[in-house]
Amino acid sequence: MNACRRVAVVSTLTVLVLGAGTPVAGAQDRAGEPPPTLAAPLAWAACGLSEEAVGVECATADLPMDYDEPGGERVQVAVARIPAADPAKRIGSLFFNFGGPGGPAVDYLQAAGAGVFASLNQRFDIVGFDPRGVGQSTPAIDCQVDQETQGIYSVPVPTPLDIDVDAYLAKVQGYVDACLANNGEILEHVSTANVARDMDVLRAALGEERLNYIGFSYGTFLGATYASLFPDRYRAMVLDGALDADEYINDPFSSIATQTAALETALARFTEACAVDQVACSGFGGADPYLAYDQLLAAAETAPIQADAYTPDPRPVTADDIRTVTVPLLYSKQSWGLLGLLLAEAAAGEGSTIRAVLDQFVYTDDPGADLYFTIGASEQRYPQGDLDVYLDRGAESWASFPHFWSNSGYAEIAYALWPAHDEDAFAGPFDVPETSPTPLVIGTTYDPATPYSGAVRLVADLGNARLLTMEGDGHTAYGGNSACIDAAAGTYLIDGLLPAEGTVCQQEVPFVAGEPVPVEASTATQRLGRPIGR
Repeated sequence: MNACRRVAVVSTLTVLVLGAGTPVAGAQDRAGEPPPTLAAPLAWAACGLSEEAVGVECATADLPMDYDEPGGERVQVAVARIPAADPAKRIGSLFFNFGGPGGPAVDYLQAAGAGVFASLNQRFDIVGFDPRGVGQSTPAIDCQVDQETQGIYSVPVPTPLDIDVDAYLAKVQGYVDACLANNGEILEHVSTANVARDMDVLRAALGEERLNYIGFSYGTFLGATYASLFPDRYRAMVLDGALDADEYINDPFSSIATQTAALETALARFTEACAVDQVACSGFGGADPYLAYDQLLAAAETAPIQADAYTPDPRPVTADDIRTVTVPLLYSKQSWGLLGLLLAEAAAGEGSTIRAVLDQFVYTDDPGADLYFTIGASEQRYPQGDLDVYLDRGAESWASFPHFWSNSGYAEIAYALWPAHDEDAFAGPFDVPETSPTPLVIGTTYDPATPYSGAVRLVADLGNARLLTMEGDGHTAYGGNSACIDAAAGTYLIDGLLPAEGTVCQQEVPFVAGEPVPVEASTATQRLGRPIGR
């Protein structure tokens, strides 16, 4: 799923120069890459954009595009930090990644300050960076297409009953060609392993012998990659909303199918909650909201739901639109009430708010979907050349996943056509020696984007790892879902103490009704609990 959106751009950034100079001690990774060198320390400048972000500092790191050619082309990686609030008790730097692939971090710190990491900011400098190709880092990837009609998840969504194979392949090829034409060499150097190498250079530039890290969703893949390449270069690592690292990169067909099944389960969980609490669900569906959801889709297939003629975009809402808006709202239990409200409005024949949310949150000119695709395609080991395999997967997905088949199968054809692969990608083994600190892996039992099974399997793959479970719904657990989760993660990061094996925490987020929202898109969008990426 797409990562968080950008909110601002800051131009007052300073530069870290890499090239000639002192080698970064211990930067040699297990993949055998040569260590980069530093010529100057990071220079910081104030860059906060809100009252909450007073104290945020930004810099730019000038890094090799290709670590095999450190004297060649460069990338400029945007970095931001908030110094520890209690310098006398400072432990070190805490890096974070919100997922994606392609999720930025600098804009978040500039807008929100320490935000969800406020308690940890007492003891840690909070450090975020926009991975190469992303956000304020340059060059930044942007395929410059209309995501609604040309992107990887564009509409209308084909089925085996109506797909025009030649037309669909031409559409997908057009998207791939646009990505190649509007971006350059960076497309061959955006693998997670190169981001991990960048993070290790930043660690050294900050003067840290070992970094601390908290990664969410795809950010757990970055963390697992870093721990595997640099097992003696981290002090503590939290991987929340963990995915199966080996499956993600080596068997992406299975990985995305497992995710799609989890989305179907999340819809069933939401509709079950609606049946129990009709007030929270704004009366949608009565005694059988699951059936009502299917009936709403069927009705919208026959006659799209009208939006108010006075809205910025009065186009009617289709069944594809309803399915599309459902997915991000399933990512967060805090958003279930809003989803119920939107569905109740649609069932009553009013599509204005759904249209507004789609236009401002999903079908935008933000390149988040481009980043998700191009970064994943650069390293994931999809079958190449045999399009029949993908067409068969599309038919299988439609038969297996009645609501969200568009997430897998046909949408993956672009990966078969993608030619820009990163030769320095790391595909495992993902393991952590017993001599390294034990990562804390957090899984949510009904996570719709990174299913709980992925967390269990990541723990098994890493070997030296501890599983912490949250029984609940939504994507990722840390940061206000469960006091038990937040306390366990905080104790681990600050004191190095792992929760007991088998610890299970309960989610504490109630299902409450969504409040009526104006039809203006900007207002509607502010009410979304924007999901962390995959």
